Amino acid sequence: MVRPARFDNDQILDAAVRLAATAGPGGVSMSAVAQAIGAPSGSVYHRFSGRPALLAEVWLRTVERFQEGYFDALRSDPDPRRAARAAARHVVSWSRAHPEEASLLLYGAEEFGRSGWSEEHRERADAGNRRVFASLGELATALGAAGALDRDRVVLAVVELPLTVVRRHLRAGDTMPPYAEELAEESAAALLGIVQEP
Repeated sequence: MVRPARFDNDQILDAAVRLAATAGPGGVSMSAVAQAIGAPSGSVYHRFSGRPALLAEVWLRTVERFQEGYFDALRSDPDPRRAARAAARHVVSWSRAHPEEASLLLYGAEEFGRSGWSEEHRERADAGNRRVFASLGELATALGAAGALDRDRVVLAVVELPLTVVRRHLRAGDTMPPYAEELAEESAAALLGIVQEP
């Protein structure tokens, strides 16, 4: 009879997220993760071929979890103005609910060793990015964005501004204030020239 594995992928990745949240991507090593979960290093190598694969999975799982909720927010309302507000709010609410994972998104894929990732991992990351850009393009079109300035305004409103609200508090180690979601939503609405509904 085969003994069940004591440590699954999610347990290993959860430990890696905690290490990255406190020490940055450089704090994530195979041995550090093994020590964090009380496993022999072989258990981690059994699941991940090496540190590049581990870092890739930590980054991709985090980004993909965030993106799924973000896409849901963009599709949450047929009115693109309300969908834009929901997307801006999601950035903050997801970060509030997942502060350790959100702190990873303050880094980039390169800081998680993208240059050493497998082709499969790089393609997975690129596919996610293409999906984001396509969704933002659809939103911009639905909002009537005509040129580069308007399209950049949409990205600023529903991505960059909400991330700024999050970044300031995460980097300072502060709890986000209860009005952070509202601030992100109102800022997006103002930038897009959206009149807030009563």
